[in-house]
Amino acid sequence: MQSFQIKEVQVSFEDFAYRAPMKFRGTVVDRVTLLNVDVTAEFDGEASLGFGSMPLGNVWSFPSVRLTFDQTLSAMRELAADIGEITRKSHAKGHPVEINHQLEPLYFAAAASRTLAEPIPQLCTLVVASAFDAAIHDAYGKALGRSSYETYGADHMSHDLGCYLDEGFRGEFLDRYISRRPAPSLALYHLVGALDALTAGDLSSRLNDGVPETLEEWVRRERVNHIKIKLDGGNIRWDIDRVVSVHNVLSALSLHENWRYSLDFNERCRSVDYVLECLSSIRETTPEAFGKIQYLEQPTQRDLEAPGTPDMHKAALLKPIVIDESLVGYASLLRARELGYSGVALKACKGQSNALLLAAAAQKLGMFVCMQDLTCPGASLLHSAGLAAHIPPITAVESNARQYVPAANAPWGARFPGIFRIVDGRLHTAQIDGPGLGIVPVPFRSINARTFQTR
Repeated sequence: MQSFQIKEVQVSFEDFAYRAPMKFRGTVVDRVTLLNVDVTAEFDGEASLGFGSMPLGNVWSFPSVRLTFDQTLSAMRELAADIGEITRKSHAKGHPVEINHQLEPLYFAAAASRTLAEPIPQLCTLVVASAFDAAIHDAYGKALGRSSYETYGADHMSHDLGCYLDEGFRGEFLDRYISRRPAPSLALYHLVGALDALTAGDLSSRLNDGVPETLEEWVRRERVNHIKIKLDGGNIRWDIDRVVSVHNVLSALSLHENWRYSLDFNERCRSVDYVLECLSSIRETTPEAFGKIQYLEQPTQRDLEAPGTPDMHKAALLKPIVIDESLVGYASLLRARELGYSGVALKACKGQSNALLLAAAAQKLGMFVCMQDLTCPGASLLHSAGLAAHIPPITAVESNARQYVPAANAPWGARFPGIFRIVDGRLHTAQIDGPGLGIVPVPFRSINARTFQTR
């Protein structure tokens, strides 16, 4: 649809405090800033409005030893203003995937032009740009009055996947790998952070805010059966004990036997030997727990080109090892496969276009595919869950904001109760029903945002 053209971009931010802190990569996170983007596009002389939102996860996307939390967050906010100007001034035309392909190099150039003690990582730029990409996809679908997921075929896209991936995808379009309709529901992956209590006996005091405060309480209330376990990556005994302790607590509840676990070392393992020792010990001491492990997230450092980058082939023989932080495009996916990674962790925070292309590539290459979030609240969770529901191999999705920042979810609960009020361990994704990305209109959003209007 070449007549679809971006006309205006508006950027705003919302700040929320966590109800309880989360430990990530050795850092305690207690707040979040949301980037909200409104795009006005034009199609056949008619205006079309699109909306995108994403948390500025600076601790995850811009880890730094030279810059403070506030400095990296400020850099992301300033980059959002730059990307807003670039997007507006481009007046880009075409399908959203084609628009993103045109603009992404300009976004990276804008990030590289900023003078900081450390350069803005490519991953960080993708996180900032993701809200813009989502808003453009949303506006495109709304211009047609249909779900954006119905627009990924040759009838809407000018170029096939060979243009974005490689010659092996010539003649193929995204609709070969992406469902037009969402899966009716997905299992919810509940997070057990390093600071989180498993039972009431682990609490030194209570918040008493009406939200569950232990793993036991969450499971009883929501009947979740998929559990993501944050590990240390540098303390083998603690990591083994943590997995076994979680398993023992869940087993004692006697709710069911269909538990599934994912293990997240947050890139902190020094070698693949650490991973092998951890898995082997769990298998030997608690084979039931080992059998319920579904996959492991990227266990070692994210620079895949660094000398001595660990090879994951041996670990992948035991469980799927998914690439996460290092996955920033098709080239990094191929490099990860060379190193033995057998799966990919998709994230809406890396961009709708990017996630769709990598989902297609991973499926064609026979890799394990899962979906994670960035503690995405509100509209960003709807984006993440909706994306996961249209990628057939994905059966579960994370929803961490309900644990750590429920205040940011509150305005959305009445419109999407099956997403924000969990009672059966599942997100009811059929509720995210177009047009566009199926995200609610602007009036449902918080009114506390501060707005930056591009000029």
